[in-house]
Amino acid sequence: MGADQGSGVWKSGRGKGRVTPKGRQLDDVAWADVKDLLAGRTIRRDHLIEYLHLIQDKFGHLSAAHLRALAEEMRLGMAEIYEVATFYAHFDVVKEGETPPPALTIRVCDSLSCELAGAQELKSALEKGLDPSEVRVLRAPCMGRCDTAPVLELGHAHIDHATPEKVHEAIAAKHIHPTIPDYQTFDAYRAEGGYDVLADLRKTGNFETVQQTLLDSGLRGLGGAGFPSGKKWGFVRDAAGPRYLAVNGDEGEPGTFKDRYYLERVPHLFLEGMLIAAWAVEADTCFIYMRDEYPAVLHILATEIAALEAAGIVAPGYIELRRGAGAYICGEESAMIESIEGKRGIPRHRPPFVAQVGVFGRPTLVNNIETLHWVARVLREGPEVLSDHEHNDRKGLRSYSVSGRVKNPGVYLLYAGSTITDIIAAAGGMMDGHTFKGYQPGGPSSGLLPASMHDIPLDFDTLQPHGTFIGSAAVVVLSDKDSARAAALNMLRFFEDESCGQCTPCRVGCEKAVKLMQADTWDQDLLGDLCTAMADASICGLGQAAPNPIRSTMKHFPEEI
Repeated sequence: MGADQGSGVWKSGRGKGRVTPKGRQLDDVAWADVKDLLAGRTIRRDHLIEYLHLIQDKFGHLSAAHLRALAEEMRLGMAEIYEVATFYAHFDVVKEGETPPPALTIRVCDSLSCELAGAQELKSALEKGLDPSEVRVLRAPCMGRCDTAPVLELGHAHIDHATPEKVHEAIAAKHIHPTIPDYQTFDAYRAEGGYDVLADLRKTGNFETVQQTLLDSGLRGLGGAGFPSGKKWGFVRDAAGPRYLAVNGDEGEPGTFKDRYYLERVPHLFLEGMLIAAWAVEADTCFIYMRDEYPAVLHILATEIAALEAAGIVAPGYIELRRGAGAYICGEESAMIESIEGKRGIPRHRPPFVAQVGVFGRPTLVNNIETLHWVARVLREGPEVLSDHEHNDRKGLRSYSVSGRVKNPGVYLLYAGSTITDIIAAAGGMMDGHTFKGYQPGGPSSGLLPASMHDIPLDFDTLQPHGTFIGSAAVVVLSDKDSARAAALNMLRFFEDESCGQCTPCRVGCEKAVKLMQADTWDQDLLGDLCTAMADASICGLGQAAPNPIRSTMKHFPEEI
């Protein structure tokens, strides 16, 4: 275009043409901010979520100008950046002309255990007692601290057994950062023989022997699926390399907190188990995907991974710690892999399965935190550490996360064949003035069972005949003072919020279910048809299991609906 045709660009037809490209313009100040945050880093597409965290942590939100600058730095389309940023609950996207959120955010957990402990009253009191221009109060899903309900997160600090008074005191003291618990450090773990098994395996280990030891122990995946660990390792090892290991630390099933319990106490048992698994499948890289609701655990893992690198046990960068951003769906293994790749956590269609096509399209072993914790123990202490325990014709041990109307909520390591009666007894019995009414055996996905079903072993394969499952062993106990109907509605509201939106049966089904469940009398025929459609046609386990609270409440608590 000649100079005499005006200063516009991309001229077409009459007029001056555009002076700037279409879309949001690049702001020099925001661009400088993003460059400063990314200084010294090699820009990688799969680190997009990590970069969004950097901006959110620094400025308290994600402005349109900063997103545009990040798109420029990463050479990505603005739409690609925007769709990822808006998918995750912990990112606050602020468009031009919109008011950024206050500097301080309080997230009040309203999942079942916290709801039973008064979360709604707590949230209302905070909304009335705090200046909304200075402090934002939001409802939030389970934070994995059900044993200290009600719980909230103030900035990145959790307040257990929360009250308005505790919150005001914490704000005054500017207590907004996580409290790091005492835990077994690398030096302490090494002093008691830690990593000796890993060193021996790297020198003279035999995969078939290790695999058989795990199979003899009876160890199964403890994230919920329960697949025999040794077999899964064999599938991945047999695939052509390069291979990866992805650790699912997105412990988002409401009522579950066993992984956090172990990581805040003995993180190196998990880390050694992970490195043994990586040795077994000859993984090129280990990815640890940890939920953002566990800031103390993220700090512990970052510290101890650095210690492993300093000790020469792993090469720098061999373990990549990835921080989630508030999306329950990323607990589904293929959605987690999408998130590791820096994308929205949208579950993949299967087949192919992640053992063949996982991270970056390569064979990937996915294991849960507690599973790898037990890998280290089994190979240090022998398979009998699990297999020698038997109760109610079931072998092994289970870590039960117990909360609700019991005297002493917490994590209890019990026989795998334990019944709800055994579990309540281990937790100190029912709270004074409460009579046992029902229970959630494995998170909302498992639905509700009545007190009359008190003699069923809570283990893999024992609950399926009753239309439910053990899952992650997240046990929430209800009493005669609680409503099963209200508990089921709480669970469906959770699924409605956390549906990724990819498939219509789940996205629309959860929304319609919540509306139908709010009626004075449930339309059981219509709800039954809806449950069938969701269970049969949803892409992943979220939509397939979401009907379970509805079905179990209609079956076991008909008098309430």
